[in-house]
Amino acid sequence: MNINELTIENSVLCLIDHQPWVAFPIQSIAPQTLTNNVTGLAKTAAALSVPTILTTINAEGGPLRDPLFTGVSSVFPDVQPIDRHVTNAWADPRFVSAVEATGRRKLIMAGLWTEVCLAQTALSAMKAGYDVYFVADASGGLSPEAHERACQRMIQAGARPMSWFGVLAEWCPDNQDPVYQKTYPIALDHGGGVAWAVQYTMANLVRSA
Repeated sequence: MNINELTIENSVLCLIDHQPWVAFPIQSIAPQTLTNNVTGLAKTAAALSVPTILTTINAEGGPLRDPLFTGVSSVFPDVQPIDRHVTNAWADPRFVSAVEATGRRKLIMAGLWTEVCLAQTALSAMKAGYDVYFVADASGGLSPEAHERACQRMIQAGARPMSWFGVLAEWCPDNQDPVYQKTYPIALDHGGGVAWAVQYTMANLVRSA
């Protein structure tokens, strides 16, 4: 039985504005790390069938397009991002309706920029009575300090900071549960040093079979 705060059954993942043009000025996290972590988080939600809401800002309607990272859009080919022109996603009724439609109260958020779109959305969701968990290492700010100040602000308001792999581990705490095996390919591709532990586990599963 999963007694963690976050479970597959009570969570909603909100990925806010992970777009190439939005990401260009990010300085708080290396591009390859951001891409790896966001993709790993997206794949985990998809593998475990956790409802996921995608948003973009100014992706359409202008002279140039700014779509989602391919690592995210390829995981959710049938999910249409909510494109908006306001920085706070919670100000868009379509986003609020998408959250409400899930019937769930625990929102896991990651986004660009941490100090703007992510923080504004997280603070508004908490004011509306939702529990917010923000994935710090799948988000990015214009500078390390901007990212950290935004994280502090959200924490002071009651949000819980997490890492993307922390989310995976909380959704799948029992490594004897068959659902845990769905995370193996994700950990191998995106888990860094954790991949070695997965390789060890898989080798022993094969040996004992």
